Amino acid sequence: MIEVNDLKKAKEVEIFGELAKHDHEQLIFCHDSQTGLKAIISIHNTVLGPALGGTRMWNYTSDAEALHDVLRLARGMTYKAAISGLNLGGGKAVIIGDVDKIKNEALLRRFGKFVESLNGKYVTAEDMNMTPSDMEYIAMETKHVTGLSESIGGGGDPSPVTAYGVYVGMKASAKKAYGNDSLEGKRISVQGVGSVGMHLLEYLSKEKAKLFVSDYNEGRLHSAAKKYKAHPIGLDEIYNLEVDIYSPCAMGATINDNTIDRMRCKIIAGAANNQLDDEVLHGKMLASRGIIYAPDFLINAGGLINVGIDYLGGWSKERAYRKTEKIYQTTIDILNLAEKEGIHTHDAAMKLAKKRISDIAGLK
Repeated sequence: MIEVNDLKKAKEVEIFGELAKHDHEQLIFCHDSQTGLKAIISIHNTVLGPALGGTRMWNYTSDAEALHDVLRLARGMTYKAAISGLNLGGGKAVIIGDVDKIKNEALLRRFGKFVESLNGKYVTAEDMNMTPSDMEYIAMETKHVTGLSESIGGGGDPSPVTAYGVYVGMKASAKKAYGNDSLEGKRISVQGVGSVGMHLLEYLSKEKAKLFVSDYNEGRLHSAAKKYKAHPIGLDEIYNLEVDIYSPCAMGATINDNTIDRMRCKIIAGAANNQLDDEVLHGKMLASRGIIYAPDFLINAGGLINVGIDYLGGWSKERAYRKTEKIYQTTIDILNLAEKEGIHTHDAAMKLAKKRISDIAGLK
């Protein structure tokens, strides 16, 4: 573990300023020269329980970019757990580097040792570019891990459950926008066809939606287009496409100053975390344009629900999907609350999540 002042591009005042900005509890920098591990663990809030959040591996352009990402992701996990009714706090971890070059058993097990050193305050699971088998390596060094393969008694890959939550949240949004929740014939663009995006396409294809897909990975893009009879779209072109629903399922912050004016959709409902580059500004901009935004941390909570139930005990696939299905009604409630109070939908969702945290924090 290295000290903050060992980071060449980070200044102590900037880091602590970021922590204070959104009330993060703890930030841990992890480094191991032998394996090449560079990782950051962020613990945002543990009022409701241990901070559970996946580990993401990404080839960030800088340490500062990784820091910004992990802080936003950890905060999002807090509110995702709160609004889902889970007795868990929010945390997240990122491992910095090219997954094809650095991911191996030694690196993952070394990361597991760092997780174990936190004595259960942080519980990890899989996220982008991580798999249940990767979690097995991490679990060799710590018991504070969930999302292990079903074959060894775990809850397995959470991405299908995440996709299901996005799907029912999308249907709830359609009901609000169109009066019914059928997606048949709706033009839907899915940005990012990784594990979650692929599972989401399966649901949408069965409803006979007209699908458009984009992804930086050409192989995945053409595979998804062929399998689900979707139209492949360029990475930048997707923002100009006239569709009923835009579904961001890749990296965050795609809803920003440069894209909102280009969007020609009625609904935004996707699996990506932190879709709004600025929660307040861009939430209001979407509302002013009449675009229904299904809050990301609400509708993409299926994966957390799956691994959360697994960690807390009593997991079954049926229970995970049953609890995830409640996202439909919660989405309806959030959209109605936003309309009633004249606030944007992200604000309405945050209001409910923060209330639960505040109520539990006040218990003696």
